[in-house]
Amino acid sequence: MTLEAAAVISVDEKEVLFWHLPPDRSIAFLPDTAGTLWDALRKHWRQMAGTVHSHPGYGIPHPSYEDLTSYDAFEFWSDRRFRWWVASMDRLVRVEWEGPERYDYRVTPVDKDTEPPWADELRRLSREKATTLPAGMEV
Repeated sequence: MTLEAAAVISVDEKEVLFWHLPPDRSIAFLPDTAGTLWDALRKHWRQMAGTVHSHPGYGIPHPSYEDLTSYDAFEFWSDRRFRWWVASMDRLVRVEWEGPERYDYRVTPVDKDTEPPWADELRRLSREKATTLPAGMEV
């Protein structure tokens, strides 16, 4: 069974600034337990490229309507555009606003050979209901 997981990604897209693995996450829901994810977004917004979160299953994932409204809300709050990623168990896509409408986000598959290392770590954390993070990583 897979569980949704998320991370805040550094502006150079190489590092994870924050892992979001709340204990009450599920296969279809990633709660913002006690405000932790939004707190991390507010804390890191100047140093982040965006976020990644997992969806269950295989194949090319697509952001949900709730994902799009969350992206839009955070971009409105910060007055800045970000890159957002969604990972299935075997594919990764980058999601970016292209306009002109509020929820007009373009979904671009990322080539498997160029995926950042955090994509596989996110998949591991999603598959294992993991509580063990890479050394030195903040939850």
